[in-house]
Amino acid sequence: MSAGRRRGLGDLRGGRVLRFVRRLPTRPAELDPLRRTDRPDPAFEGCWRNNVKRRTIVVLSFLALWATAVEARLVQLQVFQHDAMLEQALREQQETIHPVGVRGPIVDRNGEVLARSVPADTIVATPKAIKEPTKTVSELCQALSDCTPSDRAELLAAFSTLASYALVRRSNAVSPSQAERVRSLKLKGIALMPDTQRYYPNLELAAHVIGFVGRENRGLGGIEYAYEGAIQGQPGTARVQVDARGHGMETRVDQAPTTGATVELTIDLYLQHIAERELAAGIEAHHAEAGTALIMDPRTGEILALANVPTFNPNAYDLAPADARRNRAVQDEYEPGSTFKIVTVSAALQEGIWSLSDQVDTGQGYLQIGSRRIHDSEGHIYGVLPFEDVVVKSSNVGAAKIGLRVGAELMERYVQRFGFGHVLLPDLTGQSAGRVYSVSELNASALASLSIGYQIGVTPLQMAVAVSAVANGGRLLEPHLVRAFIRDGDRQPIEPKTIRQAITPETAATLRSILEQVVLRGTGTKAAIEGFSVAGKTGTAAKIINHAYSETAYNASFVGFVPSSNPVLTIVVVVDTPHGGSYFGGDVAAPIFSRIADAALRHLRVLPTVASRAGLIVTPPPSPTIEPPPAVAQPIVLRSADAPGPRMPDVRGLTAREALRALDAAGLILRMTGSGVVTAQTPKPGDPISTGQVSSLQFGRPASSEIRASVGGVVR
Repeated sequence: MSAGRRRGLGDLRGGRVLRFVRRLPTRPAELDPLRRTDRPDPAFEGCWRNNVKRRTIVVLSFLALWATAVEARLVQLQVFQHDAMLEQALREQQETIHPVGVRGPIVDRNGEVLARSVPADTIVATPKAIKEPTKTVSELCQALSDCTPSDRAELLAAFSTLASYALVRRSNAVSPSQAERVRSLKLKGIALMPDTQRYYPNLELAAHVIGFVGRENRGLGGIEYAYEGAIQGQPGTARVQVDARGHGMETRVDQAPTTGATVELTIDLYLQHIAERELAAGIEAHHAEAGTALIMDPRTGEILALANVPTFNPNAYDLAPADARRNRAVQDEYEPGSTFKIVTVSAALQEGIWSLSDQVDTGQGYLQIGSRRIHDSEGHIYGVLPFEDVVVKSSNVGAAKIGLRVGAELMERYVQRFGFGHVLLPDLTGQSAGRVYSVSELNASALASLSIGYQIGVTPLQMAVAVSAVANGGRLLEPHLVRAFIRDGDRQPIEPKTIRQAITPETAATLRSILEQVVLRGTGTKAAIEGFSVAGKTGTAAKIINHAYSETAYNASFVGFVPSSNPVLTIVVVVDTPHGGSYFGGDVAAPIFSRIADAALRHLRVLPTVASRAGLIVTPPPSPTIEPPPAVAQPIVLRSADAPGPRMPDVRGLTAREALRALDAAGLILRMTGSGVVTAQTPKPGDPISTGQVSSLQFGRPASSEIRASVGGVVR
């Protein structure tokens, strides 16, 4: 062996090479020439198995614990928390919304729409989808332009939650321009939901009767509030499926919202317009503070018109002061003054204590009761008066003497029988029952005051009901504003209701003849109507200011019915505190009554009952109800080739009825003064006209050759 080889073997025998060999991985026995067996080294075998065993046990233990935990959690979720988790899943996967019911329309007796629901948008939000609540509130309020600090605070609080739904604004409080601005912003989490909004097409007309709807789509006044349950449809239920981002994917309607009932009122829209127009003109002419006019059918108790000044626009009710929204016809108490003498005389005649043949001594125009003195107005000294002239001349002294003989007990009884001291109208809330004193409170002074219309508080409606009892033969009828409810095409009419027989037909007839004389030759001559017999009574009463009767503030009133021979209309006019001239009911309220009644009778096509020039009286056949007037023929209008369009016809020389027939269909608003035939007109014949334009007609006495006789010999 060479020396080099020996050195190599020597190196192998050295520790360096052996250490190298130990670091090599153990090889199988069949590959290792130094080993003679195939069994691994026992030390190596034990080391390997122990390591694998430990690792396997750890892994299996972990898997067992994991499986146990999963199973326990599944049991908890699927068994113990199943219902709660299902509810949470439904909340996150779908939104439940409740579309409000559609409010039914309100119409007048002829089907003219007074209130209806129109399409609009309600603003809603998904707060959990809003990432920047403060910024969203700022941009939203900038678009709405009318947010108050409290509105901003409420929106910020709502948008800062994780709720899936929040109402921002109902459609009643969202204008079309606001909705369009919000839609254009495309704010995340803000949406517009189709809804309806209440709309009043006639604006202020009959506002106190109809009422108004608030921001929550609920009635807040008038018929809207009183019949909320009938008008408001039932809300529906809809489910909106949403994705993880809160965006709607599918909508399922579980129950569709329903439409409420249609409410048909007794109001006649044209008569309402007449009452409001003439009342406003009268209040303006006398510089009065306020007033009320009410038209009622004395045969059925139906209220055909109810007007108050001041008034308001129910489309923007929140812009009107509370005083303008008050329904004075049923809420305001006033001392009626001489109009109440109707009740005093009714009690005297009904009980047989006085008769028409009796004479009443009014002395020197005053009556001393203890320290109090009752006197006739304007210093009149009538002396001895026939019984009926106590009412015709409106003698306070005579009425007080009649009431004192009737006595406190009977007077109190007839006050109740005529409906005073009670809420009479079932169709409106917030009514006043008036103020009535008991028998124990009616000493001689108080009884004398009651007999002339003081020491008692009434409403204009109560006065209309009482006088209607005289007009219809003594029946006290329950007044009503609702004529019928219409549900699903089924019309359910409201039948007239008689409360009681206040006086006998004979007493009513006697009193009616006395009230006719009031208009023919007494204090109510300015209530006369060309061609019609009128019965009525004037009233003037000082107002109580600072617990004392004022010497400058009065309520002027007139109440009556036409035609007196076969009453169709009862009309009450009350003017609050007229200034600048006369404050008497005969001068202030009676002319307003006349203008309202004249226009209303023409509108209803009531035949004339009196031909004043010839002294003829014609009584038309009675009609139990007021039917809608027949269609009016188109007016004859002048046209010009140079300026096409409707033109003002020449109505000079025509009677009021003929002029109305010619101009009414053109949609003109007529303002008439005087009596007789048309002597002057504005616009002039041939001038252009348009719907809603005011036309003024001046009436005067024609020459004898111009008098035209109507059918049946009645001169018009």
